[in-house]
Amino acid sequence: MSESVVIDALPYFDRGYDEPGVREAAIELIEKEMHKFPPTKNYLEHLPAPDHDKFLTPLLKAEIARIKAKKPMELMQTERYTLPAPTPGLRHDPEAWNKAVENSKAQLQHQLVRIENLELMSDYGSQAWLKYNETLNQMVSDAQNKLQQLRKDIQEVNWQRKDTQQRAGQTLARLENEWATLVHKNYEIEEVLIKLENEKNNMKAGRSVKKQFGF
Repeated sequence: MSESVVIDALPYFDRGYDEPGVREAAIELIEKEMHKFPPTKNYLEHLPAPDHDKFLTPLLKAEIARIKAKKPMELMQTERYTLPAPTPGLRHDPEAWNKAVENSKAQLQHQLVRIENLELMSDYGSQAWLKYNETLNQMVSDAQNKLQQLRKDIQEVNWQRKDTQQRAGQTLARLENEWATLVHKNYEIEEVLIKLENEKNNMKAGRSVKKQFGF
C-alpha cells in the first residue's frame, strides 16, 4: 500500500508567501527532504548500455574513421560521365571500340532518364509540391489546435484548482471563526465558573466564621 501524501497548502487562498524569509525557509525544507533520498549518481544504471553505433552504416563508419584520421576526402569519380576513346595503342582494336560504344550508349541512356525525370518534374512537380505544402499546413494546423486544446485543458485544471482551494479556504476560514468563537465562549464560561467557585468558597468561608462565633 503506497503512502498517501497530504499537502497542507492552498496557494490560491493562503497569504504570506511574499513575506521575508518564507522563500528561504521553503528552500531549506526542500533541501532537508532531498537529503532523505538515496544517492543517484547514475540514475540510468538500471538501463542497458547504449549502443551508439547501432544506426551507423559501414559507409558512415568509414567516413567517421577518415575524419578522425584527418585524411582528405576522395575525389568524385568522373570517368563514368565521360566518353573516352580507346587509347592510341588500342585504336585498331575492335573490342576496345565496342567498349567505348557501350559506354556511350550507357551515358546516352542515363541522359535520357534524366530528361524523362525533368519532364515528369515539370508536369507533376508543382502539384506534388503544392500537395506536400498542403499536408504540412494541415499538420501545423492540427498541432496548433492540439496545443490550443492543451492550453484550454491546463487553464480549466487551474481554474478548478483555484475554485476548489478558494471554497476550501472559505470553509477553513468559517471553521476557524467558529473555533475562535467557541474558544471565546469557553473562556467566558470558564471565567463565570471561576467566579462562581470563588463566590461559593467565600460563602463557605462566611458560614464557617458565623458558626465559629455562634451567629
